[in-house]
Amino acid sequence: MEDRSIPTLQSVPSGQPMQQTSPQAQQFQPAMGVNGAPVVQSAPVVQVNKNGTASLVKTIAIIILSLVSVTFIGLFIWIMMQYNDIQTGEQARTQSAVEKAQYEQKEADLAQFAEDEKYPLRDFAGPADYGQLSFKYPKTWSVYVAKDASSGGDYEAYFNPLVVEAVSDDTVNALRLTIRDKTFEDVSAEYQRIMERKDSGLSVESVEVNGITMNRYTGKIPNTELSGVIVTFKIRDKTAILQTDAEAFVGDFDALLQTITFNA
Repeated sequence: MEDRSIPTLQSVPSGQPMQQTSPQAQQFQPAMGVNGAPVVQSAPVVQVNKNGTASLVKTIAIIILSLVSVTFIGLFIWIMMQYNDIQTGEQARTQSAVEKAQYEQKEADLAQFAEDEKYPLRDFAGPADYGQLSFKYPKTWSVYVAKDASSGGDYEAYFNPLVVEAVSDDTVNALRLTIRDKTFEDVSAEYQRIMERKDSGLSVESVEVNGITMNRYTGKIPNTELSGVIVTFKIRDKTAILQTDAEAFVGDFDALLQTITFNA
């Protein structure tokens, strides 16, 4: 016989409708606690190592500070080296300037001493028969009369500081004095022929010194490699020739010319 049992109906509290639960609803039904409250399931918590992070940050900071410190130390050392170089260079320049000033002062003092030693000037007088040419010259100069013209001919005298150099075309003397037994015109013609040479290196101008008309020749001394000044002028029927062999003596030479006198 077929069993047709009637399903047993669960009683539902009065006042509440009966709800049918689907399988899906049952599947996602939250777990219920003892008192009927749902149980909250917490997600797993990952533990972070805070001590490791702090150590890394501290290490990076130390490295950065070290690099900055090394940079500043290197920059400081470079600046100090530059400063020392500048100081050393400045001290060297200052020392050089001081030494140069001292040397220049010493040279100036010696030059002034040598100039002062020239005074008082001495008087020179040539032979009376040749117009008695006279002038003043420094007392520090020595005089050597090579030809006194006592028997006629030319008169020759040489002047130089301390000692007169051996008389030749190559030696240098502060002053060479010659009174030639020739007319001024003849002597001027000789110098004119010299200047007409291509390599003469000599120029001439007419000047008046102490009331005396002179020919002043400047440049290369004839028959030598010396450079100086020569003046010629007329004394009676003769010709006076004064010559300095070096430009260093031109100042004394010109001062001497200003004191020349003679008997016309």
